[in-house]
Amino acid sequence: MNRAIKVYVGMSGGVDSSLTAALLVEQGYDVTGIYMKNWTQDLPGMKCPWADDLADAKRVAVQLGIDFKVFDFEKEYKQKVVDYMIYEYKSGRTPNPDIMCNQEVKFKLFLEASLEDGADMIATGHYARVEGGRWKVEGGDTEIANSQIPNSNSHSLLMQAVDKNKDQTYFLYRVTCEALGKTLFPLGEYTKPQVREMAEERGLYTAGKKDSQGICFVGKVGIRDFLSVYVEQKPGKIIDMKSGKVLGHHDGAIFYTLGQRHGLDLGGGFPYYVVGKDMDKNEVYVTTDLNDDTLWKTSVNLTNMHWINHAPIDGTYQIRVRHRAKLVDAKLKTDGSNVKLKLDNPERAVAAGQSVVVYDGDICLGGGIVI
Repeated sequence: MNRAIKVYVGMSGGVDSSLTAALLVEQGYDVTGIYMKNWTQDLPGMKCPWADDLADAKRVAVQLGIDFKVFDFEKEYKQKVVDYMIYEYKSGRTPNPDIMCNQEVKFKLFLEASLEDGADMIATGHYARVEGGRWKVEGGDTEIANSQIPNSNSHSLLMQAVDKNKDQTYFLYRVTCEALGKTLFPLGEYTKPQVREMAEERGLYTAGKKDSQGICFVGKVGIRDFLSVYVEQKPGKIIDMKSGKVLGHHDGAIFYTLGQRHGLDLGGGFPYYVVGKDMDKNEVYVTTDLNDDTLWKTSVNLTNMHWINHAPIDGTYQIRVRHRAKLVDAKLKTDGSNVKLKLDNPERAVAAGQSVVVYDGDICLGGGIVI
């Protein structure tokens, strides 16, 4: 007996995931909307928007006439994402919680829970594309035999989105090939303005809703404000790197990262930039020299590598050192389980704990964590 492919769509209450669900319904998939309840805690001065987001997602599901469920991952999110982020900052590094959320929650817990609940695939509103062995609907016809449902061992390539300004492959580089083989990214072929226009044309409730900011699922809150809830503020010295002079004081070295300019409150004269910190001494080191060698790197060492399909051979590739940073050429050389990158031109403020993602043209190969 043939049946439509059953897709569980992660619906966050935003315009991107709303249009994702709408497009899949139009293409003939059997769609169920899923809200991932990952964080509900209010923070000082900031109310967590989860209840409003859930209500918005429900409204869109009703508009589309699709089933809707809530998956509660709050405990796992705290352990896998928040605790990881706090530990990394306490260690003096600069982690990316959105990358960890994709690795551990959206494309692991959500995928596993969806498949266990009867889904064949999942979908999200990420701006990315999957190509390769992934089974694809042609002409909107999704009636297939059960035996034809794509398997998780397909050779799937993670590709940059058509809209390079919105491309989110940087955040997705730690997703497995197997997960990609079970994932749909309908928005990868569109630009953000097109997505807004398509949502408005369909009268979706969230068409005019602003994009979310801040930490993934937590809401519009800065890293400093978030960390302040979990770590004790410890006053320390801000020291000029070259002269050794104490220029001022801070509330904790944990709140500062390489290249940071704002939040130093040193006042007057040329702006200061963070060029280092000592977590044991709780000291932050700064300079007014924007060309200081500490701020610029022509070589980057990566560890904790993740390759979506297989490790690339040594050679020249393109890398991205942060979201929306330009792709730049780099020579990649494997060094045991780590990777060394040599850059033709220096990159600014590449901090330990950050992710560097490796590309071969439009293909996102994977990446690693800066040592």
